[in-house]
Amino acid sequence: MENYTFEEIKHKLEYYCSYQDRCHKEVEQKLNSFTLITALKEKVIVHLIENNFINEERFAKSFARGKHNYKGWGKNRIVNELKFRNISSRIIETALKEIPEATYLENFHALAEKNWEIIKEPKGQKRNKKFVDFLLRKGYETSLIYEKLNELEAGS
Repeated sequence: MENYTFEEIKHKLEYYCSYQDRCHKEVEQKLNSFTLITALKEKVIVHLIENNFINEERFAKSFARGKHNYKGWGKNRIVNELKFRNISSRIIETALKEIPEATYLENFHALAEKNWEIIKEPKGQKRNKKFVDFLLRKGYETSLIYEKLNELEAGS
């Protein structure tokens, strides 16, 4: 393992944080890959926070937008992933407001309909289970899923 100076580590982590929004937990994991004493790790983290390289709220907002828009995740999955990253409930609530309700429902319906079309199973319980399981894994609310399932079953 190479030995880096405090300044080198500081610059490496500044780049790490500016390349993509990071949460506190990710930065700590990255810092642990360097052999540093706790006091220096804390000093680096304080520097990153003071200079706005780490901003939990900014991270949570971009995480929520990105995961919903590009991966099609629902609110439940986004909330669980942010909790896993030790993001506070208050910040999670703020982050979810980044997804307009109309866009959320539009994306949900498009994803649900696309999935319904590609399931090869004939009509019945097995098909319904595959449909529901897929949307639950994506993190959508149960009430939304069953409402859509009833709508699609009635239409087919």
